[in-house]
Amino acid sequence: MKMEVRPLLMCFALCVVYATSKPTEKKDRVHHEAPLSSKEHNDAENFEYDHDAFLGEEVAKSFDDLTPEESKERLGKIVDKIDADRDGFVTEAELKEWIKKAQKKYIYDNVDRQWKDFDMNNDGKISWDEYKNVTYGTYLDDPEPDDGYNYKQMMARDERRFKMADRNSDGIADKEEFTAFLHPEEYEHMKEIVVLETMEDIDKNGDGFIDLEEYIGDMYNHEDEMDEPEWVATEREQFSEFRDKNKDGKMDKEETMDWILPADYDHAEAEAKHLVYESDSNKDGKLTKEEIINKYDLFVGSQATDFGEALKWEILLQSWVHGLYIL
Repeated sequence: MKMEVRPLLMCFALCVVYATSKPTEKKDRVHHEAPLSSKEHNDAENFEYDHDAFLGEEVAKSFDDLTPEESKERLGKIVDKIDADRDGFVTEAELKEWIKKAQKKYIYDNVDRQWKDFDMNNDGKISWDEYKNVTYGTYLDDPEPDDGYNYKQMMARDERRFKMADRNSDGIADKEEFTAFLHPEEYEHMKEIVVLETMEDIDKNGDGFIDLEEYIGDMYNHEDEMDEPEWVATEREQFSEFRDKNKDGKMDKEETMDWILPADYDHAEAEAKHLVYESDSNKDGKLTKEEIINKYDLFVGSQATDFGEALKWEILLQSWVHGLYIL
């Protein structure tokens, strides 16, 4: 059965990556927050960045074919979803949470694709037993087969992560909990497990810390008779000067977290503040649906905004043709 080979394929893929990567290539374990949009944030020109940030790039594009009335109608329905406590207002915190979810759409799509494979009884939830049986299959009978892989250890690691994602400890994961299980780096309460798994991968001597040689060895696949690339020397300095904060020659859990999960600039929070500031007509620090709809073109696109952009370029072209160069 195809499900029974899932772990083998996963391990094989990882082995291929490590075996075929060039020894001079640097492996990066740092999880950086992705930008909200690939476009420049310049409201003087257009609101495309804000549209992408608020909806996600894929969904934002779908609004460009709508009339202003249709865009406002869809935006109104979105506002109802953002107002989590149903008090009739949208706060910065609610906007920030919505933006973060919009930016994770590709993750939710990935979980949706996998969901039906694991929800064997179609009850809308996935138990640990369902995941275990589907993922490991016949390896449950022989958890240490003669193929070089320790499935018993892999299963224990998966179960530990599953329990961490299972916030109400009922042994069953709903969609959000299963998403946290598959993508722990995206969730605050899962950061500890990300750090723990990373340390287990790198800590070859099993002392519970990451020393300099383990740190470099994880990034750099050294081959005999090859000079180290310059970035390796730089990483040695980074370890000594910045990673190892207490200067004891190794990284503990807190130092490892600072390394792989740095406190980046919070793009979602900044965008939420920006949207509230631009739309809050009565300056009470929160938004009504009316205030958001009144500034709908800041939040979403429409045929009107697309037409406006096209008209601008048509005027520029005509100006160039006539030698006017009007900007």
